[in-house]
Amino acid sequence: MNGAGQCRHEGKQLKYHHKRVLVSKEFTFDAAHKLENYDGKCKYLHGHTYRVIFGLSGYCDERGIVIDFGEIKEIWKREIEPYLDHQYLNESLPPMNTTAENMAVWIFEKMSEILHREEMKEKYEGARVEFIRLYETPTSYAEARREWMELG
Repeated sequence: MNGAGQCRHEGKQLKYHHKRVLVSKEFTFDAAHKLENYDGKCKYLHGHTYRVIFGLSGYCDERGIVIDFGEIKEIWKREIEPYLDHQYLNESLPPMNTTAENMAVWIFEKMSEILHREEMKEKYEGARVEFIRLYETPTSYAEARREWMELG
């Protein structure tokens, strides 16, 4: 409360700024796969507990929120996780060698497609995927970044 007895956080003060901000959310999933045209242990059917980190940016709404963490979770649960969690990736994903590199690009493209839907563009100003980091093991990951994806 300020000296006039009004809440300090009314109206515009909730937003505070008009700068692009990155928010991040992390998920795990378990899946099986095998690599094609690969000489090594991974050519055989095996599984991983994957960890994926989403880096999303945009401009804050009137509340000061870029994109609600709960909504990121809903998108994950509804539109991405069903292709990945407890799946045989060689069959559940589009035709590809299911390397961490290929999967990171697929997840990036999937989330970008969702954020470009008209209802999402209206709800979240300038929301876009900045990066996807996909850990295949605790110490090994592949990353897809917006600037690289735009270069082709």
